[in-house]
Amino acid sequence: MQALEILDYARQLHEVRGERAVLEAAQRATACEAKGDSEAAANWRRIQSALTTIQSPHVS
Repeated sequence: MQALEILDYARQLHEVRGERAVLEAAQRATACEAKGDSEAAANWRRIQSALTTIQSPHVS
């Protein structure tokens, strides 16, 4: 997945799942790793990272 796709998917997941989105992304990454699908797992880890950024408090 491209960076913009990762961010777009993370935003959509956050809208639907809210605070639980990070946990869901982590669980999906772990499930993909267990199946041996390292590419999908890497994408889910990138989504998880994007979600962490989205959910972090913004300081100005």
